Amino acid sequence: MRYDRRLGRVLAWIAAIIAPILPTAAVAGPPFVTDDPVPTDPHKWEIYNFATGAREFGVTSADMGVDLNYGPAKDVQLTTTLPMHVETGAPLGAGDVELAVKYRFLHQHEDTASADVAFFPRVFLPTGRGSRRAQVLLPVWAQRDFGPWSIFGGGGYLINPGVGQRNAWQQGVVVTRQMRPGFQFGIEYYGHGRSSDDDRAVHGVNLATIIHITGPFSLLTSAGQGLNRKQTIFYTALKLDL
Repeated sequence: MRYDRRLGRVLAWIAAIIAPILPTAAVAGPPFVTDDPVPTDPHKWEIYNFATGAREFGVTSADMGVDLNYGPAKDVQLTTTLPMHVETGAPLGAGDVELAVKYRFLHQHEDTASADVAFFPRVFLPTGRGSRRAQVLLPVWAQRDFGPWSIFGGGGYLINPGVGQRNAWQQGVVVTRQMRPGFQFGIEYYGHGRSSDDDRAVHGVNLATIIHITGPFSLLTSAGQGLNRKQTIFYTALKLDL
């Protein structure tokens, strides 16, 4: 118990230092905006039936669909996200398809000052509702575990071509704790630079829970609030492990 309290203070102190130097949330390591470096186990599936979105200035935009993760080999994960998109005052339509490959090239070891580290490039394929050009995100994510505690984070550069569009940095850091078997709680800082000429940077905090229901099913939820703009984000998913 004493160890948990000391570690909790240390992690909170680390997060407080990192948060001010980190730069609208675009991708998530469910249910967080920030991703983690741990790939899906070899020859296993992680399937997320999700709904996620944001509300700002009275306008709500949301994506609903399926997020498929597969581990073809050790330290490798293939990801495909197939969403439908809806906004206030607009009909339901196809969202941008995401394709990604996660490769973990470093592993953490309990007896050394090490961490899991992965490269997780993503391609966002445009639809008629969104950008007319493909976007590419090039991030690196790292994680270290301390008993029931974990801290992970990192970020990357978004290549966002097109007239009026801007390339931007995305960053984040998450602290989680396994409260009891089947229940995990986390707090997150996330950030995103300007992605267009008429946009502005976003900094926010997010609270999340991961609850194992039964068998292969888990419920993931999160809700966050922008710190420098009145933006609320949300995420919920039913996860299936196969």
